[in-house]
Amino acid sequence: MIPFTTAGLASPHGFFSRRGGVSEGAYGSLNCGQYGKDDPLNVAENRSRAMRAIGGIPNQLVGLKQVHGARVILNPVPGAAMIEADAMVTDQPAIGLGIITADCAPVLFSSHDGKIVGAAHAGWRGAVAGILEQTTELMRRIGAEGISAAIGPCIHKESYEVGADMRQAVLARAAEDARFFSNGRPGHWHFDLPGYCAARLAAIGIQTTILPHDTLADETGYFSHRRRTLRSEGPGGHQISIIMRRA
Repeated sequence: MIPFTTAGLASPHGFFSRRGGVSEGAYGSLNCGQYGKDDPLNVAENRSRAMRAIGGIPNQLVGLKQVHGARVILNPVPGAAMIEADAMVTDQPAIGLGIITADCAPVLFSSHDGKIVGAAHAGWRGAVAGILEQTTELMRRIGAEGISAAIGPCIHKESYEVGADMRQAVLARAAEDARFFSNGRPGHWHFDLPGYCAARLAAIGIQTTILPHDTLADETGYFSHRRRTLRSEGPGGHQISIIMRRA
């Protein structure tokens, strides 16, 4: 199991695919989502494998009950009950911040010295609400100097067709964000989620790398909630993205 990484982040991290785990069927094989119907023992093993792959200790991996909002948690505690939020920041050693996605954008952050890190779940609602800005603000508040970000595997523009209601919700914040939409079928548009996230970060001085992997288009590589919804296949798995501070 070799996760995708980027030289733009100074801290140990990994963006994982759906390969390399022990789950079966719709959850095959590296399903790391804890709220589905997969065998909890398989999920625990998958999450442990992912944490070890970036040099971490499995019981130091933390996560969230993600709710498409803009709440950020500082220094989550391993083993504690999961909190409803969509991003985490830590300056504590050994803690692995794990974000679960299946089309939304996993965004990992690192200070340039690698001593302060963050991880965010950015669907369009959370991105519009400011989850990325909230994450970087908290990192700066606890001393991060120079922050880089990377956007991992998510749904890309060619695959992401949306309706007028979603487009209007995005444009209600800033009309110039129409540049992230292109025409689709009548009454529909294609939305550039990673491009939108990167632009929001650029506006606050964050240099961002976008990984090229489209979760909907690559069925063997990634879980995709939208793909399964379009096929009426029911629930499925989620991949994980993890970062921890540099020792």
